[in-house]
Amino acid sequence: MALNHSFRALRRLILGGVAATVMASLSGIAHAQDKISIMVDWAPHGMHAGLHLAVQKGWFKEAGLNVEVLDGRGSVSTIQQVAAGKIDIGFAQLGAMAPAIANGLPVTSVMGFVRAGDNGLVVPIAGNYKTLKDLVGKKIVVPNGSGTAPFLDAFFKAGGVSRNDIQVVNVDSQSMVATYGSGQVEGALSTVAFFAPIVSETRPSSGILFADVGLRIPGYGLVVQKDAIDKRAEMLAKVVAVNKRVWDYIFSGKEDEAVDAMLAQRSGLRLDRKVMMGQLKMYMPLFATPATKGRPLGWQAESDWQEALKSMEQASVIKPGWKTVDFFTNKFIPQ
Repeated sequence: MALNHSFRALRRLILGGVAATVMASLSGIAHAQDKISIMVDWAPHGMHAGLHLAVQKGWFKEAGLNVEVLDGRGSVSTIQQVAAGKIDIGFAQLGAMAPAIANGLPVTSVMGFVRAGDNGLVVPIAGNYKTLKDLVGKKIVVPNGSGTAPFLDAFFKAGGVSRNDIQVVNVDSQSMVATYGSGQVEGALSTVAFFAPIVSETRPSSGILFADVGLRIPGYGLVVQKDAIDKRAEMLAKVVAVNKRVWDYIFSGKEDEAVDAMLAQRSGLRLDRKVMMGQLKMYMPLFATPATKGRPLGWQAESDWQEALKSMEQASVIKPGWKTVDFFTNKFIPQ
């Protein structure tokens, strides 16, 4: 009896150990498969609030994903990291993605957020500038090497002016805030919803958007490797669903909660809550276009992309001949 009892106890111990080992092994594999890196375009700003809130709410984990949100060093850099397979998903400017694709990078967009576009000219409210023609004879500052700069002449043309009418001052991006904020110039070419809240404490500002003159360049979206659309379809569907969920939640009046989540997760950076909130609120009206009316958040309109590609061709950012299917898919957006 004692021998049988000991044998059964030993058997349970062995089987239990084997089961625990197998479960731990499988858990480790699942964890490795589900760990997802999402790199944003820059240091934290208002548009990143959705990702941080989704992490804080645990909504990615509910979907079976272990998501790490990484700060970036510009949309171009983030897109390059996606193309190289160093990160899984990029949260970046789709206007920067398009020329990257045209130059051979194997990436595409699976979700669009700022579908109306956020590029334009930041102007002081006190100047009462409503159109580009109001700035004839004035100086504006343009950042060297930015993704916005190549569209300047197309922007001017669409607004009825030229470089002969407006004085362009080129500076490095680090000097933009100081140059504009000090009053040396009357305009700053940038992403308006990002830049205006930063300078508004010293120089209250608004913007003349590319879209105001009919130049449509899409703003932020999720960028992935093209082959991930098939190879990692389940993961992408989950990431898109969580992003839709969190932005629908924010649009229901939860802006404060979203900004607080970002501040909590980047507490060491001493972010300015007022600026972060100002950016978020300026971005939100740009999420929709007439072509996306009635469609789910994140859905991208072919007609919007057709206009964008035409604008990019006119600005010589891309060569003619590209098709909209080369730049986005709505495969993961609920219809």
